[in-house]
Amino acid sequence: MDYKEALNYIDSLNILGSKLGLERVENMLERLGKPQNKYKIIHVAGTNGKGSVSSMLTSILIEAGYKTALYTSPHLERYNERYVINGKEISNEDFARYMDIIKKYADEMEKDGIGMPTVFEQLTAMAFLYFADEKVDIAVIEVGLGGRFDATNVIEEPVLSVIASISLDHTEFLGDTVEKIAFEKGGIIKNDCPTVLYNQDKKVYNVIKNICDERNSRLYYDTDEVIDVKAETIDGTVASYKNKYFEFDDVNISLIGEYQIKNCALVLMAAYALNESGIKLDNDTIRNGISKAVWHGRMEICGREPLVVIDGAHNPDGIQMLVKSANRYFAGKRIVLLMGVLSDKEYEKMAEEIIPLADTVIITEPDSSRALAAEGLKKIAEKYCDNVFSLENIEEAYAFAYKNTGKDDVLLCTGSLYLIGALRTVIMGGNR
Repeated sequence: MDYKEALNYIDSLNILGSKLGLERVENMLERLGKPQNKYKIIHVAGTNGKGSVSSMLTSILIEAGYKTALYTSPHLERYNERYVINGKEISNEDFARYMDIIKKYADEMEKDGIGMPTVFEQLTAMAFLYFADEKVDIAVIEVGLGGRFDATNVIEEPVLSVIASISLDHTEFLGDTVEKIAFEKGGIIKNDCPTVLYNQDKKVYNVIKNICDERNSRLYYDTDEVIDVKAETIDGTVASYKNKYFEFDDVNISLIGEYQIKNCALVLMAAYALNESGIKLDNDTIRNGISKAVWHGRMEICGREPLVVIDGAHNPDGIQMLVKSANRYFAGKRIVLLMGVLSDKEYEKMAEEIIPLADTVIITEPDSSRALAAEGLKKIAEKYCDNVFSLENIEEAYAFAYKNTGKDDVLLCTGSLYLIGALRTVIMGGNR
């Protein structure tokens, strides 16, 4: 198949929906020769921040000279973004070739009565196979949903399990308390393999600590870590870190957003753990990697006059983090907010948090069958702002928002990643 045929094939699978469980993906990988066991893997889970953490870790490993793969989801603009080796996305030709291989095995599985693997299962199997064929040294694999029953959780002996910030999201799949969600995320912890945990709620720590104890997994965590922020601007952050494991002075963090300061603490802890596991990373390599990390769609600056920022804050915890960052970076600025969400998110809580920041709000609809109607979110937004408009079409909504943003103002775009991906295409394509 060619690239277009590969995309059409993926679209044809969407009817299968999401099915948590490992049986199908394990069967497919068995047929493929268990490619996931042919290189070292760092497995990353969490509600928010796992993408940024994965990006920083990948950048460090590349800086150290390791041939490093990165698998993330969802993508913003194209599927190729999910498969990256040493900073380079998979080509259209290779994407189509590997999708064709995966399709043949998936068809065999359906014929054998095992069942057709879901979209995410097939895309994940493809990542493991592609990275093995490319003979990577190490891969950073981001969990798709949850952890315990996520398709990525076929990794038998990760060199490190990393668990980022945990909060309520996808409660219909993962549970309605942080303890239940932590248990699902903690499903990536493996016997005798080390784990690092983001410094967070004591309830989360207790759940993860219990799992680590049961599985003889060394847990790297310090409730008494000290973070000293030396400088924090829209162009980056400088912070120093001290805990019972190490001290790092004046770390330059390229990814902006107040939440990236704690994400960086987790990355530094992960680098320390990797060193103890035999993956050598000196301090200069760690610093350089963090300073060069790139992660699109999260507090990403896409224009300067006016300042245009896109951020895929798609749940209440993400929105709270965004609000903190906006209060720090945009204090005294007029903010125009462009927002669109999915109907299965806690959008009323999200609106209550962020709408009061804005002078003007434009509501639009993400390109998804799960999108919340623009008029529905508009009615909620009007409780917190007097100037609220709705335009269903994303390009029209962005053009209207941009027109109503002065040179010294901030156009802040947030909500569903489906929206952020579409907006990034519009903005970076030069459309106004």
